[in-house]
Amino acid sequence: MHAFNLQSQPLSLAEHLADLAVDALIDEADLSPKPALVDRRGNGAHTDLHLGLMHASALALWPAFKQMAEAALALGAVGLPLREALGRIGREGEQAMLATTGGVNTHRGAIWALGLLVAAAALEPESKEASSVALRAAGLALLDDRHAPRPLSHGAQVALRYGVRGAREEAQQGFPAVLQLGLPQLKRSRAQGHGEQNARLDALLAIMSRLADTCVLYRAGEEGLQAMQSGAQAVLDAGGSASLAGRRRLHELDLQLLTLNASPGGAADLLAACLLLDRIESAETFIQGAL
Repeated sequence: MHAFNLQSQPLSLAEHLADLAVDALIDEADLSPKPALVDRRGNGAHTDLHLGLMHASALALWPAFKQMAEAALALGAVGLPLREALGRIGREGEQAMLATTGGVNTHRGAIWALGLLVAAAALEPESKEASSVALRAAGLALLDDRHAPRPLSHGAQVALRYGVRGAREEAQQGFPAVLQLGLPQLKRSRAQGHGEQNARLDALLAIMSRLADTCVLYRAGEEGLQAMQSGAQAVLDAGGSASLAGRRRLHELDLQLLTLNASPGGAADLLAACLLLDRIESAETFIQGAL
């Protein structure tokens, strides 16, 4: 058969959801200029990360996201069997990520957040509203994985120390920073004609303005968190990233967070979750075409 006569097979639902998750991670990494985060300009506040590594990490996670969606399709319901399957697949995905990055933690938090959302979307593909997908993800997050390692991550330790919501609690509450801050701002900025990249930056800033980002707390304490929240709100108050005044405030925030070595990695993970939910919600044909 001639190569030009070969036709690609339609994607399965699990493959399509894995594509959406990886695309969300890559789009988050590429988005520029993000304050103190890896983007197209450079490494932000990180010495061990760069954009190529973020891309490679995202691509390495595709099999894990696909397997999480397949597990949801096979098991069919929110319950302990699915929760523990997701935990096992997530840990295997993390090892694949670390093997790709040479041991650098690029997307550990994103595996948790996006993995839950991919599985939740696969459970009821006809119910793709962001709030419905997030609610099913919360139901999974509330279940205790009996096989999960018990040592606390840096983020969990910081959450306990400062009495704030960490990544686990954010998922258990149905991703309020995404549903109440990120997605509404994304849609509002689009409606105002700010352009897609500016709308995504505004969504990130909306999340940063309220999130108790444990990555920032770990690296820069309460001073860093206050600088992040107030600085992000100042950008939005000045007209957002599409305005000249907003861009000046964004530049000031970037410099301040770099000085404090405060990189809002938690907010970045939630922006990726925001972009994933937005894609799932707006996909009119993938439910039929991917099955």
